[in-house]
Formats: sequence, structure tokens, C-alpha cells
Amino acid sequence: MTSLPSSPPKKKLGLVIDLDICVGCHACAVNCKEWNTGGHSAPLTDQQPYDANPDGVWFNRIHSFEVVDDSGDGRTVNFPKSCLHCEDAPCVTVCPTGASYKREEDGIVLVNADHCIGCKLCSWACPYGAREYDADAGIMKKCTLCVDKIYNENLPPETRVPACVSTCPVGARSFGDLGDPSSDVSKLVAKRDGYDLMPEMECRPTNKYLAPRPKQNSGQATLEAVAADSAGVLARWVDKFLSV
Repeated sequence: MTSLPSSPPKKKLGLVIDLDICVGCHACAVNCKEWNTGGHSAPLTDQQPYDANPDGVWFNRIHSFEVVDDSGDGRTVNFPKSCLHCEDAPCVTVCPTGASYKREEDGIVLVNADHCIGCKLCSWACPYGAREYDADAGIMKKCTLCVDKIYNENLPPETRVPACVSTCPVGARSFGDLGDPSSDVSKLVAKRDGYDLMPEMECRPTNKYLAPRPKQNSGQATLEAVAADSAGVLARWVDKFLSV
């Protein structure tokens, strides 16, 4: 079986996902598919994409839930899910060939396609369902954090982030070093009480989620506040568009 790095990775690169502002638009999933179908784990194949039961390889998937709070008010929570690049990654330690591995330099979990035999043990071991089997290639694939994009020195530094982060229209996704307490993502997690998905599994995922905040009563929110929020989102989107 494969071993995890003997010493903690120098960095813990990962994502922070804000469930309070994710609108479930699937832009992250689509741009992830577009980038990675020509990237590290290419291609991201599709099976009968125009039939009644389409299937294929998607590194990002968004699930939507209707949630009712104690007061009886309901809301839709959109929950994006991909590989969490766990510190104690069971998908790595169960791999019989060493195809699944965790990088010492940044903690990213990857798959070496040349060594993968498609046994699917990693997909059974992953409690988050983050592994994707490519039936055409006969191997397992997964989110790479766009490793070929974040380290691409031919790109402007401000664009060296995963495709899902650069395309999010509302800024619900942040990327950085979660092993550095002074990084922007670590400060965001501390400020909003970011949490691990399914901590009882003891995988210690790198990616963190920010829980939806309590809904404001309609009488508390003013038109000025709504306008300011909308203007802020628009400004962030324009800045991101111009920087690409």
C-alpha cells in the first residue's frame, strides 16, 4: 500500500467554500471541466452526454438542499463538493500501486495515471465520494487543484488559482495556504468558524466550508444594504474578468 508523506507538507494548499453566498450556478463545475479536459488529468470524458442518462467525469459537483430552520423559515443551500485533499487521505493509503499520492511540497493529492490500474479501491475508501472513474481510460481521476495552472509561470500571478475559483461570479470560493495562520484563507476560516466536512471520519480535510449565516428578517435589511452588497459583488466580478 502507499504511504503518506513522512513529514507534514510544507504548505497546505486548499479551498475555502462559503455556503452562505454560493448560488449553485455550476460555473465552478463547468470551468473546471473546461480547464482540466486539457490539463493534468485530461481528458474528462463524457458518456452519452445528450441521452436521457448522461454520465462522465466531473471533478466538481454541486448538490442543492432545502433547509428549514427552527422558526420554520426555509432556504436553499447549494453545496459544492470535490476532493478535499485530506491530511490523512485514505484514498492514498489504500492504493496498491502508488498511483494515488500526496505531495510533500504542498499537500495536494494526485493520481499517477501511468500507475493506476482502475481497481477503484480509492473510490471505496474515500468517504466523500470525490473519486471519478474514467471508463474510457480505465483509471481513477480527481480534482488536482489545477496544479498545472497554479504553478504556471506563463500566467499573471493573480490568475494562478484553480479554475473553479477564478470563475465564481460571487466570490464563494477562496484558495490559498491553509497551513499558514497568516494567510487570507486561514484568517477567513478563523473569522467565520470554518469547519471540516464529516470530521468524524478523521480524514482531516484541507478544504474548509463556511456555514450559511442566519437569515435576516426582511424588516432588518434596507435597500441601501442590498444595493451595497450587489455593488460589491459586481465590482469583484469586473475585477476578476479584467484580470483574466
